[in-house]
Amino acid sequence: MRIRSAEPFELPLLQDIERAAGEPFRSLGMAAIADDEPPPLEELERYRRSGGLWVTETADGRLVAYLLTEPVDGAAHIEQLSVHPDFARRGLGRDLIGHLATVAAAGGLSALTLTTFTEVPWNAPYYARLGFHALGEHELTEGLRNILKAEAAHGIDRWPRTCMRRPL
Repeated sequence: MRIRSAEPFELPLLQDIERAAGEPFRSLGMAAIADDEPPPLEELERYRRSGGLWVTETADGRLVAYLLTEPVDGAAHIEQLSVHPDFARRGLGRDLIGHLATVAAAGGLSALTLTTFTEVPWNAPYYARLGFHALGEHELTEGLRNILKAEAAHGIDRWPRTCMRRPL
């Protein structure tokens, strides 16, 4: 498996990965998450152009995972991490996060941050195993508060969520 930047023509493939990655949420009673539309092509292109979009490619050239990130309050914020279910439990998410940690540290950022569902096994518990810790209300930065507000406006806060941070 190889991590690399995405090419513009590959962006629709990332939407397919996102749709497939959302399906397991259905079994948890989170059909709204499973049915949520992936990021639009324009948004994916914005991340790509800014250097905040990486993909995992198999030896035969198939894209099977991706990560979106942007700086938020001195940290590399993981906006989205999606792995195609056919390739789950192979360390692809961990590898993408490791890649981001290396790039972020080299760029002078202090941490990785993300928001995630607390009660989904492949969300907060998974990230805790990768060294992230949940932030208390008093630890939230203005940027993280704004992200949580945007998620709430989108209806994602119907299920318990948390902000998490991993120092670099």
